[in-house]
Amino acid sequence: MKRFPVIGVLCVSAVFGLAACSDDTSPAEEATKAAADLCTDLTSLKADNAKLKALNPATATKDQIKDAYDAVQEDWSNVKENAKQLKEAERAAVQDAAEDLKKAYEDLPGDTTGKDARTQLQPQIDKLDQATTNAATGLRCR
Repeated sequence: MKRFPVIGVLCVSAVFGLAACSDDTSPAEEATKAAADLCTDLTSLKADNAKLKALNPATATKDQIKDAYDAVQEDWSNVKENAKQLKEAERAAVQDAAEDLKKAYEDLPGDTTGKDARTQLQPQIDKLDQATTNAATGLRCR
């Protein structure tokens, strides 16, 4: 059987690093949560910035401006943190999928035909395809 595609996948997984941590949630679930959190934080940032913008310069007090400014700064801090987590989660999802494919390939019996190998590796191939598509697509808030 041809090993070139598998070697390519292994190289891709090496690019994403070897420092994956495992817990109760999958990297794909973490990426989804981070994306949702980031969308929420961006919405909050936009809303608080609109409140700051809506303050009437003729009547706004310094305390009102400070409170609105502080809310914007807090939202921005949350956006930065969740953007970082999203990137890490996407990287981890691709790495997890690439490692699953590697393990499944290495576990194939030596007498496995190319057809059987391809069939047995299909779930891992699909998982890697989905993870790389998600990582490449980036964040799309609804």
